Amino acid sequence: MSQPEPFQEPFLRITVEEAKRLMDNGTVTVVDVREHWEHANDHIPNSTLVPLARILSRPQEAIQNDHVIFYCEVGQRSAVAAEIAASLGFKNIYNMEGGMTAWRKKGLPVEKE
Repeated sequence: MSQPEPFQEPFLRITVEEAKRLMDNGTVTVVDVREHWEHANDHIPNSTLVPLARILSRPQEAIQNDHVIFYCEVGQRSAVAAEIAASLGFKNIYNMEGGMTAWRKKGLPVEKE
């Protein structure tokens, strides 16, 4: 009897350090799925705000391309967004584990509105 294939998520979970490397290489789009007020308080430079509610209601409009890092405050909402993107057939979809909480702990740059 053969062993079943291990479950694999349709997206990759990456650390903030891995996310920063991808951002520095300029090969990814960075999407903040938090609410407007959260994004205004602080966000990753050059990220685009697309709240999870918009992704849930109009995913084909909200997600435009491959090579996307999704992030939120701790990584749960962004995992939902990453799963939706992958289910639509987008490739190289990443969830930044730990979200902004982990990003801030590492002392990485943030912007405020």
